[in-house]
Amino acid sequence: MALNIEAIHNENVKAEAPSFRAGDTVTVNVKVIEGTKERIQPFKGVVIQQKNSGISKTLTVRKMSGSVAVERIFPVNSPRIESIVLDRAGKVRQSRIYYMRDLRGKAARIDERQD
Repeated sequence: MALNIEAIHNENVKAEAPSFRAGDTVTVNVKVIEGTKERIQPFKGVVIQQKNSGISKTLTVRKMSGSVAVERIFPVNSPRIESIVLDRAGKVRQSRIYYMRDLRGKAARIDERQD
C-alpha cells in the first residue's frame, strides 16, 4: 500500500520547477478560470518561506500592490500553477524571512545574491 502512495506522489511531482529559496524574487504564473475562459495571471513577489517537500511543497510569495501587501501561498505541484520563473536571486541569511512584514520602502530591499 505504501508503494502505491509513493508511486502516486512521484507521478504528480513537477520536475520543471526551478530551485529557489527565501529572498528570491519569482513570478508564479497561475491558471485562472473565469466562466468558460482560462487565462494565465502572473504573481510576482519575494519568496518569504518554503514548507514541506515532495508533493506537498508550498511556497509563500509576498508582493506590494500599491501600498497594500499581498501574500499568497502556492502549492508548487498544483495543476493550477503553469510555471514558476526565477527573476532575481536574493541574499538573505534566514530561511523564513517574516521580518519583511515589518519593513517599508527602501528598508525592504533585498541585495542580489552572486552565485
